[in-house]
Amino acid sequence: MKIALINENSQAAKNELICSALKKAVEPLGHEVFNYGMYGAEDPNSLTYVQNGILAAVLLNSGAADFVVTGCGTGEGAMLACNSFPKVLCGHIQSPLDAYLFSQVNDGNCVAIPFAENFGWGGELKLEYIFEKLFSAPGGGGYPPERVVPEQRNKKILDGVKEITHTDILTILDRLDRELVKGALSGEGVKKYFFDNCKDEKIAAKVKEILA
Repeated sequence: MKIALINENSQAAKNELICSALKKAVEPLGHEVFNYGMYGAEDPNSLTYVQNGILAAVLLNSGAADFVVTGCGTGEGAMLACNSFPKVLCGHIQSPLDAYLFSQVNDGNCVAIPFAENFGWGGELKLEYIFEKLFSAPGGGGYPPERVVPEQRNKKILDGVKEITHTDILTILDRLDRELVKGALSGEGVKKYFFDNCKDEKIAAKVKEILA
C-alpha cells in the first residue's frame, strides 16, 4: 500500500516526527510511505488544511496513493476538507481504538489526526500506536464479528451515495480557485512522487496544466 503523509502549516514542525512514527509502524508490514510535506515550519510551500483536502483528493482519485494520513491542530478542519471530495472517506482519529474501528468498520482511505490537541509527552508513541492499529489488518474486516455483514453493506451504500453527491475530481479542479489549487500541488513532494505513482493520465495532465 502507498501511504501519503500531508501536513498543514500549523503543525508542519512535527512533520519529521510524524513521518518517522508512520514509517516505524507500517514499513515492517510492507507498506510504503510518501512524505508530501510540509517539510517543517519554514517550508516555502505553505499548505492550509483546505489545501490538504485538495492534495489528498488528487492523490486518492489518481491512484498515486492508496491511503492518506493528514491532520491539523484539532484534526477537524482537515477531516471536513478531505470529506468534501469524491472518493475520499476520512475519519477523525484520536486514539488507537478509533484507528482500528475506523479501518475495520468504515474501511476509509484517509485519516485526520489532531497533531496539537492533547499532544504532549509521549505524543510520538501515541502516533505509533494509532498507525499500528490503523494498518494492522486489511480494512473492512468488520467489528464485532456479528456486525461484519451489515457494516460491509453500509460501506457500499455510502460509496454509492458519494458517487451521486460528488462531482468528478477533474471538474472540481477546474472550478476551484486556480491559485488555491496550484498552492496545494506545488510542493516538493508532488514533484518527487506524484507523477511516478499516478495511475490516471487525465488527472496527471490536469496537474501538469495547473502547475505550468
